Amino acid sequence: PSHGSLKHGKRLPSTGPNFRVYSRLGAALGRNSVHTKVRAVVLEAYAVAGRQVPTARFVYGETGWPFGGKFWPHRTHQNGLSIDFMVPVRTRSGEPAELPTWPWQKFGYAVEFDSKGRSQDLEIDYPAMVAHLSALRTAAHRQGLRIDRVIFAPELRNRLGHTPGGAAILNQVTFSRARPWVRHDEHYHVDFATGARAAGR
Repeated sequence: PSHGSLKHGKRLPSTGPNFRVYSRLGAALGRNSVHTKVRAVVLEAYAVAGRQVPTARFVYGETGWPFGGKFWPHRTHQNGLSIDFMVPVRTRSGEPAELPTWPWQKFGYAVEFDSKGRSQDLEIDYPAMVAHLSALRTAAHRQGLRIDRVIFAPELRNRLGHTPGGAAILNQVTFSRARPWVRHDEHYHVDFATGARAAGR
Protein backbone atom coordinates (compact mmCIF):
# COMPACT_ATOMS: atom_id res chain seq x y z
CA PRO A 1 0.00 0.00 0.00
CA SER A 2 2.84 2.44 0.71
CA HIS A 3 5.21 1.50 -2.13
CA GLY A 4 3.01 -0.01 -4.80
CA SER A 5 1.66 0.31 -8.30
CA LEU A 6 -1.38 -0.88 -10.22
CA LYS A 7 -2.12 -1.85 -13.81
CA HIS A 8 -5.50 -1.28 -15.43
CA GLY A 9 -7.20 -0.06 -12.26
CA LYS A 10 -10.99 0.13 -12.47
CA ARG A 11 -13.06 3.07 -11.31
CA LEU A 12 -15.86 2.61 -8.85
CA PRO A 13 -19.28 3.92 -9.90
CA SER A 14 -19.93 7.47 -8.76
CA THR A 15 -23.39 6.53 -7.50
CA GLY A 16 -25.44 3.46 -6.67
CA PRO A 17 -28.75 2.59 -5.01
CA ASN A 18 -27.40 3.33 -1.52
CA PHE A 19 -24.00 4.96 -2.05
CA ARG A 20 -22.14 7.78 -3.77
CA VAL A 21 -18.60 9.00 -4.25
CA TYR A 22 -17.23 11.72 -1.98
CA SER A 23 -16.59 14.04 -4.94
CA ARG A 24 -17.62 13.96 -8.59
CA LEU A 25 -14.53 16.01 -9.35
CA GLY A 26 -12.34 13.43 -7.63
CA ALA A 27 -14.05 10.68 -9.64
CA ALA A 28 -13.60 12.60 -12.89
CA LEU A 29 -9.88 12.86 -12.15
CA GLY A 30 -9.71 9.09 -11.56
CA ARG A 31 -9.16 9.27 -7.78
CA ASN A 32 -11.71 6.46 -7.25
CA SER A 33 -9.77 3.64 -8.98
CA VAL A 34 -9.13 0.25 -7.39
CA HIS A 35 -8.00 -3.29 -8.13
CA THR A 36 -10.65 -5.21 -10.10
CA LYS A 37 -11.34 -7.58 -7.21
CA VAL A 38 -11.67 -4.71 -4.74
CA ARG A 39 -14.23 -3.11 -7.04
CA ALA A 40 -16.29 -6.32 -6.94
CA VAL A 41 -15.97 -6.48 -3.15
CA VAL A 42 -17.13 -2.91 -2.64
CA LEU A 43 -20.18 -3.27 -4.87
CA GLU A 44 -21.22 -6.61 -3.36
CA ALA A 45 -20.82 -5.24 0.17
CA TYR A 46 -22.98 -2.20 -0.58
CA ALA A 47 -25.68 -4.47 -1.98
CA VAL A 48 -25.63 -6.72 1.09
CA ALA A 49 -25.54 -3.79 3.54
CA GLY A 50 -28.45 -2.26 1.64
CA ARG A 51 -30.58 -5.28 2.41
CA GLN A 52 -29.56 -5.32 6.07
CA VAL A 53 -29.88 -1.56 6.71
CA PRO A 54 -32.08 -0.35 3.85
CA THR A 55 -32.34 3.24 5.07
CA ALA A 56 -28.58 3.78 5.42
CA ARG A 57 -26.73 5.94 2.91
CA PHE A 58 -23.05 5.27 2.30
CA VAL A 59 -20.31 7.52 0.95
CA TYR A 60 -16.90 6.27 -0.09
CA GLY A 61 -13.81 8.45 -0.11
CA GLU A 62 -10.54 8.33 -1.96
CA THR A 63 -9.05 5.12 -3.34
CA GLY A 64 -6.14 5.68 -5.73
CA TRP A 65 -5.04 6.29 -9.33
CA PRO A 66 -5.80 3.81 -12.16
CA PHE A 67 -2.02 3.30 -12.45
CA GLY A 68 -1.32 3.33 -8.71
CA GLY A 69 1.73 4.98 -7.25
CA LYS A 70 2.02 8.02 -5.00
CA PHE A 71 -1.36 9.46 -4.10
CA TRP A 72 -1.03 12.79 -2.30
CA PRO A 73 -1.87 13.53 0.50
CA HIS A 74 -2.17 9.85 1.47
CA ARG A 75 0.76 7.73 2.59
CA THR A 76 -0.79 4.56 1.20
CA HIS A 77 -3.44 4.00 -1.55
CA GLN A 78 -0.72 3.03 -4.05
CA ASN A 79 -1.66 -0.48 -5.20
CA GLY A 80 -5.43 -0.43 -5.66
CA LEU A 81 -6.10 -2.28 -2.40
CA SER A 82 -6.80 0.72 -0.15
CA ILE A 83 -10.05 2.62 0.18
CA ASP A 84 -11.49 5.22 2.53
CA PHE A 85 -15.11 4.80 3.59
CA MET A 86 -16.76 7.87 5.08
CA VAL A 87 -18.66 6.97 8.25
CA PRO A 88 -22.41 6.37 7.73
CA VAL A 89 -24.42 8.89 9.70
CA ARG A 90 -27.89 9.72 10.95
CA THR A 91 -29.34 12.89 12.41
CA ARG A 92 -29.66 13.13 16.19
CA SER A 93 -33.37 12.37 15.73
CA GLY A 94 -32.52 9.13 13.89
CA GLU A 95 -33.24 10.21 10.32
CA PRO A 96 -31.00 8.81 7.56
CA ALA A 97 -28.36 11.27 6.38
CA GLU A 98 -25.08 11.47 4.47
CA LEU A 99 -21.77 12.84 5.61
CA PRO A 100 -21.42 16.30 4.01
CA THR A 101 -18.59 16.37 1.50
CA TRP A 102 -18.50 19.97 0.29
CA PRO A 103 -15.18 21.28 -1.07
CA TRP A 104 -14.83 23.70 1.87
CA GLN A 105 -15.01 20.68 4.18
CA LYS A 106 -12.12 19.04 2.30
CA PHE A 107 -14.70 16.80 0.66
CA GLY A 108 -15.72 15.37 4.03
CA TYR A 109 -12.23 14.86 5.41
CA ALA A 110 -12.47 18.00 7.55
CA VAL A 111 -15.66 16.94 9.36
CA GLU A 112 -14.83 16.44 13.04
CA PHE A 113 -16.58 13.98 15.36
CA ASP A 114 -16.29 14.08 19.13
CA SER A 115 -15.43 11.04 21.27
CA LYS A 116 -19.10 9.99 21.21
CA GLY A 117 -19.27 10.07 17.43
CA ARG A 118 -21.26 13.30 17.14
CA SER A 119 -20.75 16.25 14.81
CA GLN A 120 -23.31 19.05 15.07
CA ASP A 121 -26.69 17.44 14.21
CA LEU A 122 -25.09 14.22 12.94
CA GLU A 123 -23.96 11.07 14.70
CA ILE A 124 -22.21 7.98 13.43
CA ASP A 125 -24.56 5.16 12.47
CA TYR A 126 -22.65 2.34 14.14
CA PRO A 127 -25.13 -0.44 13.21
CA ALA A 128 -24.77 0.52 9.54
CA MET A 129 -20.99 0.52 9.91
CA VAL A 130 -21.06 -2.95 11.50
CA ALA A 131 -23.23 -4.24 8.64
CA HIS A 132 -20.89 -2.71 6.08
CA LEU A 133 -17.69 -4.08 7.59
CA SER A 134 -19.23 -7.53 7.93
CA ALA A 135 -20.35 -7.45 4.30
CA LEU A 136 -16.88 -6.28 3.19
CA ARG A 137 -15.25 -9.16 5.04
CA THR A 138 -17.54 -11.77 3.47
CA ALA A 139 -17.30 -10.29 -0.02
CA ALA A 140 -13.51 -10.13 0.24
CA HIS A 141 -13.31 -13.84 0.98
CA ARG A 142 -15.43 -14.55 -2.09
CA GLN A 143 -12.88 -12.71 -4.21
CA GLY A 144 -9.88 -14.42 -2.64
CA LEU A 145 -9.00 -11.34 -0.62
CA ARG A 146 -9.05 -10.44 3.05
CA ILE A 147 -9.22 -7.25 5.05
CA ASP A 148 -5.62 -6.71 6.08
CA ARG A 149 -6.35 -3.81 8.44
CA VAL A 150 -8.81 -1.08 9.27
CA ILE A 151 -7.72 2.32 10.57
CA PHE A 152 -10.33 4.09 12.70
CA ALA A 153 -10.10 6.46 15.68
CA PRO A 154 -9.56 4.31 18.83
CA GLU A 155 -12.26 5.98 20.94
CA LEU A 156 -14.80 5.50 18.15
CA ARG A 157 -13.63 1.94 17.57
CA ASN A 158 -14.48 1.21 21.22
CA ARG A 159 -17.99 2.55 20.67
CA LEU A 160 -18.29 0.39 17.57
CA GLY A 161 -17.45 -2.60 19.75
CA HIS A 162 -20.43 -1.86 22.01
CA THR A 163 -22.83 -1.91 19.07
CA PRO A 164 -24.75 -5.18 18.47
CA GLY A 165 -22.46 -7.26 16.29
CA GLY A 166 -19.59 -4.84 16.85
CA ALA A 167 -17.64 -7.07 19.23
CA ALA A 168 -17.65 -9.84 16.61
CA ILE A 169 -16.33 -7.44 13.97
CA LEU A 170 -13.48 -6.36 16.27
CA ASN A 171 -12.56 -10.03 16.67
CA GLN A 172 -12.85 -10.88 12.98
CA VAL A 173 -11.16 -7.83 11.46
CA THR A 174 -7.75 -6.42 12.36
CA PHE A 175 -7.95 -2.79 13.47
CA SER A 176 -4.66 -0.96 13.51
CA ARG A 177 -3.36 -0.20 17.01
CA ALA A 178 -0.72 2.25 15.79
CA ARG A 179 -1.46 5.94 16.13
CA PRO A 180 -2.40 7.19 12.63
CA TRP A 181 -0.89 10.41 11.31
CA VAL A 182 -4.42 11.82 10.99
CA ARG A 183 -7.27 11.00 13.36
CA HIS A 184 -9.55 8.91 11.08
CA ASP A 185 -12.79 9.90 12.79
CA GLU A 186 -14.81 10.86 9.72
CA HIS A 187 -13.72 7.81 7.74
CA TYR A 188 -12.38 4.30 8.19
CA HIS A 189 -9.46 3.33 5.99
CA VAL A 190 -9.47 -0.27 4.75
CA ASP A 191 -6.48 -2.12 3.30
CA PHE A 192 -7.22 -5.38 1.50
CA ALA A 193 -4.64 -8.10 0.88
CA THR A 194 -4.19 -10.76 -1.79
CA GLY A 195 -2.36 -14.07 -1.89
CA ALA A 196 -2.40 -17.27 0.17
CA ARG A 197 -3.08 -15.49 3.44
CA ALA A 198 -6.38 -14.25 2.03
CA ALA A 199 -7.95 -17.54 3.05
CA GLY A 200 -7.21 -16.72 6.69
CA ARG A 201 -9.17 -14.66 9.21
